[in-house]
Amino acid sequence: MPVKSLRQLLTGEDVIQLVIRLGLLALLIIWTFLIVRPFVPILAWSGVLAVAFYPAFSWLAKVLGGRPKTAAAILTLVTLGIVLGPATWLGVSAVDGGRELAHQLSTGDLALQSAPEQIKSWPVIGPTLFELWDQAYTNIRAVLREVAPYLQPLAGPLLTLAGDASLGTLQFLVSVFVAGFLFPHGPRLVAAGRGFLSRIVPEQSEHFLTLGGATIRAVAQGVIGVAIVQALLAGIGFKLAAVPSAGLLAFLVLLLSIVQIGAFLVLLPVIIWIWTAKDVTTALVLTVFFVVVGFIDTMLKPLVMGRGLNTPTIVIFVGVIGGTLAHGIVGLFIGPIILSVAWEMAAAWIGSEAGKRTAISQASDEVP
Repeated sequence: MPVKSLRQLLTGEDVIQLVIRLGLLALLIIWTFLIVRPFVPILAWSGVLAVAFYPAFSWLAKVLGGRPKTAAAILTLVTLGIVLGPATWLGVSAVDGGRELAHQLSTGDLALQSAPEQIKSWPVIGPTLFELWDQAYTNIRAVLREVAPYLQPLAGPLLTLAGDASLGTLQFLVSVFVAGFLFPHGPRLVAAGRGFLSRIVPEQSEHFLTLGGATIRAVAQGVIGVAIVQALLAGIGFKLAAVPSAGLLAFLVLLLSIVQIGAFLVLLPVIIWIWTAKDVTTALVLTVFFVVVGFIDTMLKPLVMGRGLNTPTIVIFVGVIGGTLAHGIVGLFIGPIILSVAWEMAAAWIGSEAGKRTAISQASDEVP
């Protein structure tokens, strides 16, 4: 019997009603999105925080004798202390450094430090290093004078990014509060996510739910969390060493750590500067400290990442850039997490589909 088309099954009035219902549904979805859109970064970061810290919340609730609300309040206060303390200090310092750099770009007056005279007294490598530094300083100054007019348009975006930092800090604070309210409702939210996934991928819903949670924890703790710790420690060292633009350099450490390039790209020039500006004892102590900070990601990642992260570095890098362009400072952290989850789920789905096709092919070959 031939299958009847939808047009044959429905009358003209039914088609009109169906179109009206679909149109109203589309209008409701679009309108809801427009209302919720300003809160998307906050909700996304709240969800990430809730998933990342849920094991700690569950442990704390058990220690307190099954008091989830008290555990959520304590964990929220601890997180707020971290955000309001070192993280806010780091953000304010980075904003000041960004504004100073934007001012130098807009005026075309980029300042560079010439080679200190005391380098000449260093044994063996002193005179050679002084000559190389002096030549680089002279050549770079000449180059900067030529390219300064072309760098001036960058001043506007830098000032905009610095201005968004205050809004980003407020979004962080609200996200921490929202995450605190989400903690006690974790099981119900997981059940809702399982029900949603079961309608999209019925056979893989449980696997995708577990994979999504594991990926969020791996990136949030092993990439974002370690990068924040590394940047805070580097910023403290920069401040103690009185390094110029310490906050901006710490922010660069944060960026390089997130995109998996490594903090030594910033730490090595700072160590060289310290040896030219400080006494031997101070320089030695700070050098040891910065070397430890540079390797801290190597030491912490195996401890905090519950499973190996297979997401390519380019995916995290694109997530950082795209997230920042889309959502400002908060997007710097949300972007790589969301993109990593999407990548891991897409890879798992493609792998499961390929496995199904292989099994079907093998079964068909076995049929006589």
